[in-house]
Amino acid sequence: MPTVALYNTDGNKVGDIELNDSVFGVEVRGDVMHKVVVNYLANQRQGTQSTKTRTEVRGGGIKPWRQKGTGRARQGSIRAPQWVGGGVALGPKPRDYRYSVNKKVRRLALKSALSSKVLDNDIIVLESMNLSEIKTKNVVQILKNLGVSDKALIVLPENDKNVVMSARNIKGVDTTYVGSINTYDVLNHTKCIILKDAVSKLEEVYA
Repeated sequence: MPTVALYNTDGNKVGDIELNDSVFGVEVRGDVMHKVVVNYLANQRQGTQSTKTRTEVRGGGIKPWRQKGTGRARQGSIRAPQWVGGGVALGPKPRDYRYSVNKKVRRLALKSALSSKVLDNDIIVLESMNLSEIKTKNVVQILKNLGVSDKALIVLPENDKNVVMSARNIKGVDTTYVGSINTYDVLNHTKCIILKDAVSKLEEVYA
């Protein structure tokens, strides 16, 4: 089992914690993580882009000139795609980009992402983070105590309003909880700060 240091909010080591091999010590599968991240980003797309075809552009109801005898190319409408102000040929229309990935694949990708963070020493396990009030500088000080200056993801055991609201204005810092953690968020942040209780819940759900 991988063992990592356990810290308090002052940045002091208060002990060690053993992480479950089946969650934090699996073989890192880059192919699986790539598949799940691509799926996640595709599912975030709104798909609201839209262009007008020649049937939707205003005007163009009359034939611009007669078919023969003018010496010019034949034209049926000034709203055809080759005209300025005409419709768009084969342009994008609203569509749904969502598709599903197997649950087992998603779970394996998350375990691989967490395991890669352990291998790179980018996981920090925090004893607790009890904030009595919503104050950004409190979270800034905790991150400073832990020596975190890069993008960081704070994983909470459950939704904690004080922590979420205090951290949301800090550039590069995001919060999530066990119920909504995903592979993209873990990989998209340099450091992963996980509360001790969140570690227990992750092992309970994914082990």
